[in-house]
Amino acid sequence: MIRCCVRWLCLLLMLGTFQSGLAAPAPVWLLSIDDAIGPASADYLIRSLEQAHEQGAQLVVIRMDTPGGLDSAMRQMIKAILASPVPVASYVAPSGARAASAGTYILYASHVAAMAPGTNLGAATPVQIGAPPGTPKDDKAKPSGDEDALARKQVNDAAAYIRGLAQLRGRNATWAEQAVREAVSLSASEALRLKVVDLVASDLPDLLRQLDGKTLTAADQPRPLQTDGARVVEHLPDWRTRLLAVITNPSVALILIMIGVYGLLFEFMNPGSGVGGVVGGICLLLALYALQLLPVSYAGVALILLGLAFMIAEAFLPSFGVVGFGGIVAFVVGAVILMDTDAPGFGIPLALIVTLAVASALLLGGVVGMALRARRRALVSGDAGLVGSLVKVTQVMADNPFCGSVQAQGEQWQVQCKTPLQVGQSVRVMARHGVMLDVSAAAPGAQGE
Repeated sequence: MIRCCVRWLCLLLMLGTFQSGLAAPAPVWLLSIDDAIGPASADYLIRSLEQAHEQGAQLVVIRMDTPGGLDSAMRQMIKAILASPVPVASYVAPSGARAASAGTYILYASHVAAMAPGTNLGAATPVQIGAPPGTPKDDKAKPSGDEDALARKQVNDAAAYIRGLAQLRGRNATWAEQAVREAVSLSASEALRLKVVDLVASDLPDLLRQLDGKTLTAADQPRPLQTDGARVVEHLPDWRTRLLAVITNPSVALILIMIGVYGLLFEFMNPGSGVGGVVGGICLLLALYALQLLPVSYAGVALILLGLAFMIAEAFLPSFGVVGFGGIVAFVVGAVILMDTDAPGFGIPLALIVTLAVASALLLGGVVGMALRARRRALVSGDAGLVGSLVKVTQVMADNPFCGSVQAQGEQWQVQCKTPLQVGQSVRVMARHGVMLDVSAAAPGAQGE
């Protein structure tokens, strides 16, 4: 009896071990970054890594094709990767893709760096913030003075940063520093030969087959991988990430500023309509939220707002276009220097700036034209509208037929005339003396008001 129980127990243990060996491996999460790296990309990656950990993913693959982006967003993404308890594999794909500038740093920071054939990485020299277009960015072409010192500080800081990432992951630190200082690039095969990347994989299933059975260290813990045949969960950007990507586009932020300012202006000019105030307030708040996420020049923001204020003031000041023209110039200059970076994907096209300036000038011209036409019209209120008007006598004094009352501009007025008055008679207002009007008998056939 005891032997039979032992046999059944051993059989159950063997069956449990067999079933656990056949258990499906944990899923692999796939993220995609296909544009310039900015606040939206950082938000997408950080939240995705948190969700992947919560849902038990064994690996997160970042499929990249990026020209680079903002340094602040890149550093947020790298911090999230380094702190992630789930291993991260950066994969430059498909063929023809690139991981330039900020993408190279992210590749070096990842637990696994992989590329597809026909891809490239490198050109990691930091963009000189605040430099005018065309200014040399590498350390060989040195401007002078403070600009030279600032450029060298940026390059040295970036070189130390990527060298530290290379040493952390055991990759080629010499080439990493060269990519920063000389802006060099590598193809996939060369990157594998120089130990810049760990793998070259033709597609995602090939990458997962090569990673199967490896053990990676994430958050100081060993993470064995069972990726061959694992379920791939593609985690696409949600509505929040897409909305953030739209409003943090500098061109969209500039348009939102315009809509916001003009919307509030129309609401102030026509109180109670509601549409201008609601739309303008929402757009202005979205623009301010986007600007605080972007590396903007506050001088540029001030010039844009000053230019809009001048263009609006032109409609109310007799400056014959001087204030309005100055506002257009201030707006154009502010829009040109608005973005305090030359990072790819974060510039404002000159064509858009000119279009918005022309649209503002046309709007300004229309408002000034309406003001001039209104100024040439005859006044229809006050004394100017009262004197010369035709009114009807509503009452005649019993003891003095030369005096009576008339209805004019919605009010009762006392009148006096050189000839006797009759109720219903049409008279013309000749002058006003306080609350008394001088009237005269109108020509026969004249109609009163």
